[in-house]
Amino acid sequence: MKALKLVLQYVIFLGLGIAIIYYMFNNMTSEDKASMYSSIKETRLWIFIPVIISGFLSHWFRALRWKLMLKPIDIHPTTTNTTLAILIGYLVNLAVPRMGEVAKCTVLAKYEHVPADKMIGTVLAERAFDVLILALITFSAFALQADIIGDFAQSVFGAFAAKTTLLLIAVTGLVFMILLLVFIYRRYRHSRIGKFIKGLADGVNSIWLLKDRWQFISYTILIWGMYYLQVMMGFWSLPATDHLGVLVGLVVLVFGSVGMIATPGGIGAYPALVALILARYGLSAGDGQALGWVSWAAQAVILIVLGVAALIILPIYNRKKHHHAQTGVDTK
Repeated sequence: MKALKLVLQYVIFLGLGIAIIYYMFNNMTSEDKASMYSSIKETRLWIFIPVIISGFLSHWFRALRWKLMLKPIDIHPTTTNTTLAILIGYLVNLAVPRMGEVAKCTVLAKYEHVPADKMIGTVLAERAFDVLILALITFSAFALQADIIGDFAQSVFGAFAAKTTLLLIAVTGLVFMILLLVFIYRRYRHSRIGKFIKGLADGVNSIWLLKDRWQFISYTILIWGMYYLQVMMGFWSLPATDHLGVLVGLVVLVFGSVGMIATPGGIGAYPALVALILARYGLSAGDGQALGWVSWAAQAVILIVLGVAALIILPIYNRKKHHHAQTGVDTK
């Protein structure tokens, strides 16, 4: 049943991505398509070297931040294992949406011999914090570019405000789920499910127990700084977009992030949303789609290459780590 649910989830999200691609290309004129292909051919490929470096650094900083969150629950993995687990998690997310978070906890638990349930709690807390950061970036982007995207922002927030009933239902459902988990834990605290719920709670609570809060914030800034740098380097990779400024990059970061969440790996959604917002800055549909597809392809290739490399390196590294542990050599 669980496998069927995962398959259905993947088919639905992938189907959404394919539908977006079909709709997008079906509504492009022949001139727009010719412009897109021409723009893609002019891509400055050398820029992908710093893109790959910044992509890896974003994952490395995320690993360092995750290690901070694991400290309060007495889990101390090596930086290498943590980074490789995160890379594998992103690779899994390309295939099965939302399963990468579970995968990276499972991988790290296996090689570090620690409980996975507590780590899942830290991942939930980490994701909640990132949603907050994205919300702050979104507000800043809309405020700084109100003269260009103000009407679009108004329509977005207007639609959101019109759905307050759905929001109240969602909040009520969340409160109910928390109360249900508390009830189950109190009743079955010594069972496997009780221990799992406690592990989740400990993990979520770890963010409040952090002693190195400023270090945590610094890593968060560096993670999102790398994401932003990748957007700007995407601009510089195409002659049609290399004139776009830093504030445009902030707006594209917001819409691109939403696109990456909407479908597996952002397929279809990322290029569509990037082209949609760049049209408000005077770019043609062809040039906007070109940037969207080049940026999406670069990110997908980075995740695949680094993820596959992590799958290969992880067992090799841990065999050496085990050998060094037996011989008294320390590994980080």
